[in-house]
Amino acid sequence: MTLHRFRLLPVFLTVMLLANSAWPWGNEGHMMINRVAAEKLPTDVPAFLRSAEEQLAYLGPEPDRWREKSELALKLSQEPDHFIDLELVEGMTLPPDRYSFYRALETKRQQSPGQADSLWPEKVGLQPYITMEGFGRLVVAFREYRHALRDHTNPEFAERDAIFYAGWLGHYVADGANPLHTTVNYNGWTTANPNGYTTAKTIHWKMEGVFVAANQKQLQFAALVPDKARKLENPFEDYVAYLRKSNGYVEQVYQLEKAGGFEGAGTAESREFIEQRMAYGAEMLRDLWYTAWLDSAVDPPPYVPPKPATSKPPDMKTVPKLGEPSSQPGR
Repeated sequence: MTLHRFRLLPVFLTVMLLANSAWPWGNEGHMMINRVAAEKLPTDVPAFLRSAEEQLAYLGPEPDRWREKSELALKLSQEPDHFIDLELVEGMTLPPDRYSFYRALETKRQQSPGQADSLWPEKVGLQPYITMEGFGRLVVAFREYRHALRDHTNPEFAERDAIFYAGWLGHYVADGANPLHTTVNYNGWTTANPNGYTTAKTIHWKMEGVFVAANQKQLQFAALVPDKARKLENPFEDYVAYLRKSNGYVEQVYQLEKAGGFEGAGTAESREFIEQRMAYGAEMLRDLWYTAWLDSAVDPPPYVPPKPATSKPPDMKTVPKLGEPSSQPGR
């Protein structure tokens, strides 16, 4: 190996490391947000969750561990869960489930042929839907825990489920606190740019990965999270409002980057901005966990199978004999 190549090797390895670890908020940011949310749980939430801070912190980056090309089906299936480009659905009332959202996007595609290629679900992003699905899983796990206590059975398995779902949920809530997970300008300014914001595809990881990791000891945001937990009366609508508020800070990210705010130790303004965004995520996460616990106290109504429709006996002349093809389509 020549001396020139030897000198370039550390640079190459650093670039490869950053490329392979370019995960939202980085491990450090996700772990910090989950941990602070756990610290801020009220005492009426079960002790098993309040005492699971370290496991909840570990689970914060979990969905980013599913993004390697070696598990390609997993990587591709869940990448749209990490973001939503709100500019692409401006003026839409977001429906509460992902399949209704797919249909709404298809209607918008047909009405906006010039935007059709950008309005596929995987391009718009599905962030609020995976979040609400995770929230629902947590409600069910808490409900099973309550049932185990009621029935005097072992609650351990339900506890494990609840901790995992709570930690998993935390990843997406933290993503939603990052303005760059809510915009088409997620990694370099792509729309009209009169203010000369960076177009380099480095700002995303520079802010949430390199800067947060380098300054994690200085980023102290627990005191910014209100101590009183809030029950969300409409978790989906509250979460969409949370994403829209986060989107309102997109331009500030670019302003801070332009002023050198994410270089090295950054500036007082950039550190304060990141602390506020992380506190915003921890507060919403704590409130979703708390709401899931309260909602789990109500059992769904018992399942009542539908009564079979009354009809005339079949005309035996039209019933195919054994071995004859049926006119009914297969599934």
